[in-house]
Amino acid sequence: MLEKLQPNEIVDSIYQINLSHLKEKGIKAVIADLDNTLVPWRSTEIKDTLTAWVKDVKDAGLNLAIVSNNTSSRVHTLSEQLGVIAVSKAVKPRRRAFRNIASQFSLIPSEIAVVGDQLLTDVLGGNRTGMYTILVTPMSNHEFIGTKLIRQIERFFLKRIKNKST
Repeated sequence: MLEKLQPNEIVDSIYQINLSHLKEKGIKAVIADLDNTLVPWRSTEIKDTLTAWVKDVKDAGLNLAIVSNNTSSRVHTLSEQLGVIAVSKAVKPRRRAFRNIASQFSLIPSEIAVVGDQLLTDVLGGNRTGMYTILVTPMSNHEFIGTKLIRQIERFFLKRIKNKST
């Protein structure tokens, strides 16, 4: 079970992801979580830094999509503003949404990186689908109460993962 929770990389934020490194690994697309990965939870504001990062991803020749467990109206409003495709109500860590994006991009799972702030949804879902996974530090402590509870479980696993890799 622990290996399914092991991200390929751990970085502080999306802005620390080395896009050239991903390209060298054969990655052709990035699937990003929305809340506390791209924007703070419940935020509808897109900052200039995020717009610039999306441009950098596209300029690097990578496709970009959002996969979120959140409601469709907010997810799709933000994805349209960013000019990327999205899947809402994804029920991560189920594989269906990840496979849907792979199909839309005509890619195989190993050509896709999943970026998110949660081990038990983003990383687990990406790993179960055979994708490259990157865990980021949550942007904010402000989040859904259920997520706060899950974070305690994730901290337990994250300690074990970090101890195993040292």
